[in-house]
Amino acid sequence: MNKRLYVGGLSYSVDDDGLRELFTPFGTVNFVKVIRDFHSGRSKGFGFVEMSTPEEAKEAIEALHGSIHERRTITVSEANPPDSSSGGTGGRRTGGGAGGGRRTGGGGRGGMGGGNGGGFHRGREQRKEQY
Repeated sequence: MNKRLYVGGLSYSVDDDGLRELFTPFGTVNFVKVIRDFHSGRSKGFGFVEMSTPEEAKEAIEALHGSIHERRTITVSEANPPDSSSGGTGGRRTGGGAGGGRRTGGGGRGGMGGGNGGGFHRGREQRKEQY
């Protein structure tokens, strides 16, 4: 049974081949993916590796977690399974924007609506109380 691992703290110069090379001494590597920024293509400093067996994965974790690779301390642990509630969209939340009108908390670059006004729904609740 395959075991997927999370690898964090990677140097931005590490690519898929370099990550595979790092894990190959511990067994068969079935899958490697360094996560990259969609727009710039630059590494985000973490990735995933899938080992053939849980035993190989455990050996890799014990040997590599906390080790130095390309002058950086890396983290190696079992990967969490994907969140099933995200609907397959990667869990990205969109919203916010320019706000406008009397709706507080909008503006900015999107996100969750800001912290000062509580976002869109708080303004709606306040209006209901006025009537």
